[in-house]
Amino acid sequence: MTAIDRTPAELRPALVEAMLPHVAFDGWTQSALGAAATDLGLPDAVARLAFTGPADMVEAYIAWADRAMEAALAPMNLPAMKVRARITIAVRTRLEQAEAHQEAVRRALAVLARPDQAARAARTAWATVDSIWRAAGDTSTDYNFYTKRAILGAVYGATLLYWLNDTSDGHADTWAFLDRRIAGIMAFEKAKAQLTGLGAGWPDPVRFLGRLRYPAG
Repeated sequence: MTAIDRTPAELRPALVEAMLPHVAFDGWTQSALGAAATDLGLPDAVARLAFTGPADMVEAYIAWADRAMEAALAPMNLPAMKVRARITIAVRTRLEQAEAHQEAVRRALAVLARPDQAARAARTAWATVDSIWRAAGDTSTDYNFYTKRAILGAVYGATLLYWLNDTSDGHADTWAFLDRRIAGIMAFEKAKAQLTGLGAGWPDPVRFLGRLRYPAG
């Protein structure tokens, strides 16, 4: 099957990858898409069928980057590591893979920051942190499933913004920032677990109030 015979959905990953060098100059635009189509030997009209606009291109890019991250993490056996190490490695891998396309990431965030893209921004952020947790071996299905992703979303989002503005050698300041954020969460989770343990022997307030209302015979 030649490239021209593939469906728009099948063409998106290749087009996204080919667009990246052009996005730094042209943004997530039809110009960048046209240049990518030329690089791939595709008719411009065929390439245009793959995306409905800039936000659609950005969403496809994030999905492509998530898959690349998952592929890189798969051989590392993250589930065998401690949680802190799993998350640190996963977030670092995600950002290190984007190193050569930092301007494309910056422009992607600018697209998603538009008021009309709030739902798409939330959806793509959730997809990324969900990919990280799944790669880390998370199998939770209760409320922890949501809290883990919400917490990681805050950490990843803050680290991403720090990384975009970090000029330190090898992004050393970003990795130190990430370590501090994760350390803070781990300390909070430890304190929460200790408080839960301390409360285990306390009387149940609901049962206590019930006894006041319905005294034992």
